[in-house]
Amino acid sequence: MTPRAKFATTLLRTAAALSRATGRGDGSVIGGRVGLIVEPRLLELLAEGRHVVLISGTNGKTTTTRFTTAALEAIGRVATNSFGANMPTGHTTALAKAPKAEYAALECDEHYLGQLLDAARPKVVALLNLSRDQLDRAMEVTALAAKWRQTLQASAGQTTIVANADDPLIVWAASVCERVVWVAAGQSWTADSAICPNCGAHLDRFGEFWRCTNCGLNRPSPQWSVAHQGEAVVGPDGRRYDLNLQLPGRVNRANAATALAVASLFGVDPAQAAPRLSEVASVAGRYAKVERDGRHLRLLLAKNPAGWLESFDMIEPNPPVVLSLNAREVDGFDTSWIYDVDFTSLAGRKVVVTGDRRTDLAVRLEVDGVDFLVVDDVRAAIAAVPPGPVEVVANYTAFQDIRAEFNRVN
Repeated sequence: MTPRAKFATTLLRTAAALSRATGRGDGSVIGGRVGLIVEPRLLELLAEGRHVVLISGTNGKTTTTRFTTAALEAIGRVATNSFGANMPTGHTTALAKAPKAEYAALECDEHYLGQLLDAARPKVVALLNLSRDQLDRAMEVTALAAKWRQTLQASAGQTTIVANADDPLIVWAASVCERVVWVAAGQSWTADSAICPNCGAHLDRFGEFWRCTNCGLNRPSPQWSVAHQGEAVVGPDGRRYDLNLQLPGRVNRANAATALAVASLFGVDPAQAAPRLSEVASVAGRYAKVERDGRHLRLLLAKNPAGWLESFDMIEPNPPVVLSLNAREVDGFDTSWIYDVDFTSLAGRKVVVTGDRRTDLAVRLEVDGVDFLVVDDVRAAIAAVPPGPVEVVANYTAFQDIRAEFNRVN
């Protein structure tokens, strides 16, 4: 690198270290910000010569990135933004912290995909899903799919896409690319893909298969899929790779399939990579298990309707559930999206509600006929449930508040 870039990297590391030392965070954002001010091309320079994969989508980015990192570590060092700092500042810090890593697995915010394609020149891009998110901050989901399609078309031929065959928005965006590897990653939330993104006609669904009744856009045949009951991933050659994941739910088995598909494009044997995925026990606090006063809490993050739906699929059937909802800047101030979430699966169990917008959530639960108890904070929520297992579901800043209560458990 140039002397200017080396100086910028030194300042980046110093700023990040000071942030950690003062307890302000892990330093990923401030470090990258300082480095990019000194050398605006620092991200591009740090990415040069590395084998990069970008992982983007509305939900599952952080977990899939962690799985992909575990798989790629079978063949070498991997630079990664493992704590979810998924904008250019975080990417720059991740690369600066691992200067000798030949590989890089970078979670990418949906709105920065084009910028990262230009700067990092990835070998692979994994596209997970697109659904409504943070209504007062995020782009309308079909418009975002159109932006991705335009971005990918401009870079077609330069990278291989690993894409979810079950999400019509992803299929439409990725179909302009020359090399696409399709994964049957599933789509529990279909409210944002009832209409064809290509022509606006109705989409018909027959089990896993979907098609447009007008223009013919349809589900491509996947090369990778999760076997029945989720006990294994099936690759393009029909071979099965056993999964023994610690992380719960259908969606994480799909995330694992995507990670194996990505790793195989870098030359990793899936049979060698699959056991490494079972070593992932939590991801930046997601799925972490903590204990207090005889209560054994499992922490789940859910930021939007699709995420809450997947979280309800993950929770055990009997333990009490703590729900926490905030509406701060990074959450989005508009909480009307909670009316898109079906809470009726929680009926009949003990539900405790907390967070800044606990009354909003209480009204929503009342509409769905779910009994609940409202408390002021997570400490009161823990005290309100009996000893034993407890499932905790929270949106972004509420989740971070809970992590802070447990010393930022990872």
